Amino acid sequence: MWCIPKASAAYVAAMEEVLDVYETPYNAEEPVVCFDETSKQLIVETRTPQPVQPSHPARHDYEYQRNGTRNLFMFFEPLANFRHVEVTERRTQQDFAYSMRWLTDEAYPDVRVIHVVLDNLNTHTPAALYKTFAPAEARRILKCLHFHYTPKHGSWLNMAEIEFSVFSRLCLNQRMPDAESLRHQVHALELERNHKQATVNWQFTTEDARLKLKRLYPFLSD
Repeated sequence: MWCIPKASAAYVAAMEEVLDVYETPYNAEEPVVCFDETSKQLIVETRTPQPVQPSHPARHDYEYQRNGTRNLFMFFEPLANFRHVEVTERRTQQDFAYSMRWLTDEAYPDVRVIHVVLDNLNTHTPAALYKTFAPAEARRILKCLHFHYTPKHGSWLNMAEIEFSVFSRLCLNQRMPDAESLRHQVHALELERNHKQATVNWQFTTEDARLKLKRLYPFLSD
């Protein structure tokens, strides 16, 4: 179930901005990239797991050893059927800044502007780039980016979250002992889904929102 607050003009304004971005026809010069992050607990088995057997799934002992966590950044361009997941040690403002530089300089170096749909977290700000890079470098990167923030409690609008749910089901639900194992598993699934041209078939529009989520609109709900 979606966690949606009571009617809020700020909420619907941010929601409709994101929905308008999703309705924009594909333009290679202005790609729409959804960005999200999650974490993964690394777990070392203390006893050898029992492999799959006829009529029995693989079994893991309830005891395990924690081995830290890793952060995962998801870059997902649904209209190009492309995703990339970067595994990092942390999720600080500096990590966000470096991820945005990767997006502009390596993933899309020749485009006019990148429309980035992302959650409104305190690390996801233009200021993060100025805290990480010299002013000229921060401005150079930001000139290539146009941020579109989902509203508070509106992460369901971010298609990168949907893509993460696929990774959680097919990969991240497994126990992984270290960062290298995590990177290997994530990279393999990334390559597979990119090769299959897998994407999210987003159908929800601004018109749908005004009809189905009428109670969120202060004017319409009066």
